[in-house]
Amino acid sequence: MKYILFFLLFFSTLNATKISDVSNIVGVRENQIIGYSLVVGLKKTGDGTTSKFTLQSISNMLKAMNIDMNPIDIKSKNVAAVVVTATMKPFARQGDKFDVTVSSIGDAKSLEGGTLLMTPLKGVDGKIYALAQGAVSIGGLNSRGAGSESHPTSGVVFNGGFIEREINIDLFHQQYATLSLKESGFQNAVGIQKAINNYYHTQIAVAMDSRSIKLKRPQNRSMIEFLAEVQEIDMNYQPKDRIIINERTGTIVAGVNIQLKPVVLTHGDITIKIVEQNKVSKPEGSMSVDKNLVIGLNENEVYTKEGTTTVANLVRSLQKLGASPKDIISILEAMKSAGSISAELKVI
Repeated sequence: MKYILFFLLFFSTLNATKISDVSNIVGVRENQIIGYSLVVGLKKTGDGTTSKFTLQSISNMLKAMNIDMNPIDIKSKNVAAVVVTATMKPFARQGDKFDVTVSSIGDAKSLEGGTLLMTPLKGVDGKIYALAQGAVSIGGLNSRGAGSESHPTSGVVFNGGFIEREINIDLFHQQYATLSLKESGFQNAVGIQKAINNYYHTQIAVAMDSRSIKLKRPQNRSMIEFLAEVQEIDMNYQPKDRIIINERTGTIVAGVNIQLKPVVLTHGDITIKIVEQNKVSKPEGSMSVDKNLVIGLNENEVYTKEGTTTVANLVRSLQKLGASPKDIISILEAMKSAGSISAELKVI
């Protein structure tokens, strides 16, 4: 039986970071817009006759140009129906250009060499905020995101979008603003409150809950100047420990300092025992694998040195014992259920 012995040492750290890295200004956000249109100029790689909506769209387009054509008489394979999506940046102004993504919704084989016709892009309120048109660049990508495929069905029109309607955000005349933490936490909300109040030597920031901090603009600064200063203030940020597991690929991503609590766990022929001890002596006759790991005499025991009992060390030790990615994931999930891992475990 393979046996892994870890000695545990607890510690926590605070990271100094700018407020702009961990929070957003409420009201200052991107907006998604969407539209439906046609891509023309394809080399017989467009939608077939089974895509009735494409034929109807071609007919409607021709009618707008005073050409009356029945959809059932249209046999062109050089046209594809597409959905056009884009993101409007905050404070976008009329005439600003942006990239749009074009994706086939019919049975087109490829959008390569096509041109997107003028497309109104609407927001969630149904209003038109932008127009898009231009040559479609596939950039070696297809609808699956794989560059090796020869028939891509999605692409990008670079700088093909134009802002027509602005979304007004009046910050200049406001007396108050609100910050929203990207990850909720009472400790970090209070940390931002203290950092801002200490910077201005007055009580102008109040944490409203675990995610919102309300700010009052100082009299001697405009709101723009105030927010610019606030975003550059350093604070002691307590990041949320998280372990990301991709079961499909066997990829495990974890912070280097995620500590493990005492536990005894057996998985197949591997036994893991984690106990509390301040110092561990290197077993006589054992050999060092790296600065943190020591292999015992029978090569089935793995010891960690003082202060290195983390998820990263555990995963590295299991790999050296020949554990498969599936086994490592199962062990981490079991340890999370047993309470040995306090960090959030997210499986994707």
